Amino acid sequence: MIPKVISGGCFSDHRGSISYVNDFTFENIERFYVISNSDENPIRAWQGHKLDAKNFYCLRGSFKIHFIKIDNWENPSKNLVIETILVSELESKIVHIPAGYANAIESLESNSKLMSFSTLPLANVKDDDVRYPCDYWKINE
Repeated sequence: MIPKVISGGCFSDHRGSISYVNDFTFENIERFYVISNSDENPIRAWQGHKLDAKNFYCLRGSFKIHFIKIDNWENPSKNLVIETILVSELESKIVHIPAGYANAIESLESNSKLMSFSTLPLANVKDDDVRYPCDYWKINE
């Protein structure tokens, strides 16, 4: 499986607005988090997941979701290609990152909030989560 964007939409009228991603299914979702990076540390990097798939939805502000397909969990190449998808509160979409990738979350504005849906039960996270130093792969500015 490869990373993908699941597009949604927005509807507004005199009552307000609704954002939606009707093609996203919550099948296999086990838990969720709301992420807010600090202004001092706007990049949360690098978290790898052997089994857990991640799904990201921007609630406020904007983010860059960076991700890399891991070639070797114990000693990944430093030359792996970083892919990036921009998400913002102005558009309604979910970025799906399948298992086998490491990701980095970069907030682009103060007070940005990102919702993360995970597919692995919390009891299994300890055996799945692989952390790499923030500077292991350089994110182009």
